Amino acid sequence: MTYLQFHLVFLAPPLLVLAALAARRGQRGAATRDPAWALWLLPVIALVYTTPWDNYLVARGVWTYPPGRVVGTLGYVPIEEYLFFLLQPVLAGLWYRLVRSWSADPAPAEAREAARWSGVAFFGVLSVAGVVLAAAGGRGLYLGLILSWACPVLAGMWVLAGRRLWRHRRLLALAVGPPTLYLWIADRVAIGKGIWEIADATRTGAEVFGLPIEEALFFLVTNLLVVQGLLMFAAEHEPVAR
Repeated sequence: MTYLQFHLVFLAPPLLVLAALAARRGQRGAATRDPAWALWLLPVIALVYTTPWDNYLVARGVWTYPPGRVVGTLGYVPIEEYLFFLLQPVLAGLWYRLVRSWSADPAPAEAREAARWSGVAFFGVLSVAGVVLAAAGGRGLYLGLILSWACPVLAGMWVLAGRRLWRHRRLLALAVGPPTLYLWIADRVAIGKGIWEIADATRTGAEVFGLPIEEALFFLVTNLLVVQGLLMFAAEHEPVAR
């Protein structure tokens, strides 16, 4: 299986199904509380933010792609990888909007500053840990690069909208969980098929059902970035507890 075939098998079908469901709900006049432009802006942001980071990972040998599995490369990264940067946020975003349309907004509640700053502290500590691991290199390199890349942004989101994110914590779990689990399965298959490889020298060696723990973390934090971003873009469209 090639990387392009991976997209056709694992990304194209759910994207088509979710897009059809979104269109059907739109035809029925189902109201959404989220601006449509945000769903298309986030993939662009993901592409811009992830491209330097991913090129650095491949340059350091964290990820490798066997010959014949990719169409070509731009920089160090396969063309299909750039396409993935665009497709994953759309997949997570469409699922989020579907879940969002099923659920009612929680009633405005008293501001939860403790919850907000707990989120900031949690992702802040992970950011520092990531920097330390990345600087040390070796088997903690991949884990450190993920944490130091994603967690500062997640911490910043909680600084700006922590109360909103806490109030929508159930929606966050429902919107992040299923696409993350699906991509874990897809990634495990891709690694098993040899579409890409994770260097043993740059990962901890911990696995969940054959999936490197770093890969599991990567899909979790990237889906968190997408869903939290969409919730933040929707902030002006619903009341905020003061």
